[in-house]
Amino acid sequence: MPFPSAVLKPSVSQRVGIALGSNLGRKLAHLQIARDLLKNIAVPGALFRQAPIYQTEPVHCPDGSPDFFNTVVEFAFTGTPFDLLGHTQAIEFKLGREATPERNAPRIIDVDILYFGSEEIDAGLLVLPHPRLTSRRFVLQPLADIRPELVLPGDQVTIAEHLQHLDSAEAPLALVQAHW
Repeated sequence: MPFPSAVLKPSVSQRVGIALGSNLGRKLAHLQIARDLLKNIAVPGALFRQAPIYQTEPVHCPDGSPDFFNTVVEFAFTGTPFDLLGHTQAIEFKLGREATPERNAPRIIDVDILYFGSEEIDAGLLVLPHPRLTSRRFVLQPLADIRPELVLPGDQVTIAEHLQHLDSAEAPLALVQAHW
């Protein structure tokens, strides 16, 4: 599949959604620092949305993994999806996330791109919209808090509708902090 134009060259600003998660150390502080670093790459003066922070049980993580703090932010970004991926990976590195061979191992910070405007990308290292976004309550709930009417590229229904019809064994989310 050829790359969409936005993958190859910077474009006008796009609204992008980013999921943030932490289940090690000072979880709230890690989310705040990651948010602030994302604000530094956002289009100045454009709306920056941030969902409440929820405590969630680990999903598909090793036994004994601590609970997560999860949230979602959305902002305007100018650049390519791969530029944004570089920024998100740099934030994880800056906050001390270590590579581990164990899938879904506990981590200081997780910064995942959920969507990038209307782009649909399947480039191995980067798949957008995020392929598991609509099957995870810990992403859908905070995203629905800030963008319930959002319809993802290639989709037919809103985020609120996905959340309403979610068939998941995930435990209900516990609100940690509405304003942060």
